[in-house]
Amino acid sequence: MRSNHVNVVLVEGAWADGFIWSKVIGPLTAGGMKVVTAPLPLTSLGDDIAALDRVLERLAGPVVLVGHAYAGAVIAGTRDPRVESLVYIAALAPDEGETVGDVFNRGEPHPKAPELKPDPHGLMWLPDEAFADAFAPNASPEEQAILAALQRPMSVECIGVPVGRPLWKDRPSWVLIPADDRVINPETQRFTAGRMGARARTRPVDHTPQVTAPADVIDIVLDAARDAAATA
Repeated sequence: MRSNHVNVVLVEGAWADGFIWSKVIGPLTAGGMKVVTAPLPLTSLGDDIAALDRVLERLAGPVVLVGHAYAGAVIAGTRDPRVESLVYIAALAPDEGETVGDVFNRGEPHPKAPELKPDPHGLMWLPDEAFADAFAPNASPEEQAILAALQRPMSVECIGVPVGRPLWKDRPSWVLIPADDRVINPETQRFTAGRMGARARTRPVDHTPQVTAPADVIDIVLDAARDAAATA
């Protein structure tokens, strides 16, 4: 089976919408793969997994799930049998019994990492300057402005619930670790990749490589898709 029979589902994390994948969708689609995004409500981890499952219901054939940042916890929460592999892009990967917050707070924060505090509605927003300082420092000023304008807040209920058995225990996983990540400590990502037994690679990129270094994201997704096609 060729990789162009594989579905690629792109799942953005907190503070982002589908724009974040705009530079990788075209090249992956040009390779013959069906590519869709899975918008998350960011209201709770359970709600987000359910939203992903509704997207997966629409697909036929093997699936590669690609999760960015917080969405690493979401893609590991599905039990859809069509999922062949998981790809983590600057992502969090809690183990059974851990919360997203446990993993996020495992390492020392970068000096420019934003301080996350919920507003009176229990929502966490990034200040506009955080998109240039931490979220996508290698992006152009125009891209940073777009990311800030399109940001979607995350509920505190997304990060405080212990996860069940993560799917990465039962499926192959691929991890892209940004050496210059200012949001999630790269050492935390190396630690979780190691305990996952993931095929990991480190690149000199920031927290949002799908915007600032899309070729690195395309390459790892294509590798996972070829592997999924060969084993499906």
